[in-house]
Amino acid sequence: MKAVWNNVTLAESDDIVEVEGNAYFPMSALKRELVTESTTHTVCGWKGTASYFTVIVNGERNPDAVWYYPTPLPAASAVRDRVAFWRGVKIVA
Repeated sequence: MKAVWNNVTLAESDDIVEVEGNAYFPMSALKRELVTESTTHTVCGWKGTASYFTVIVNGERNPDAVWYYPTPLPAASAVRDRVAFWRGVKIVA
């Protein structure tokens, strides 16, 4: 599977974990040169505190389009070291 925004692949992997309808890619599959750390954090009652990356492709920014759980709660251990996408990022086979 691929995560694509503005016709650029942000991540690609066959090792996908699906949680609540979201495809979580291995963190190692994320093209880190296309993202920058965000200061945004949100809290999920069963997954823990999420952190975000802003995507930057060809000078265009997609704020907080990638999220991950640096230290997920035990019930969400499947998403440890994984990233998920939203805000217009397409997940394609």
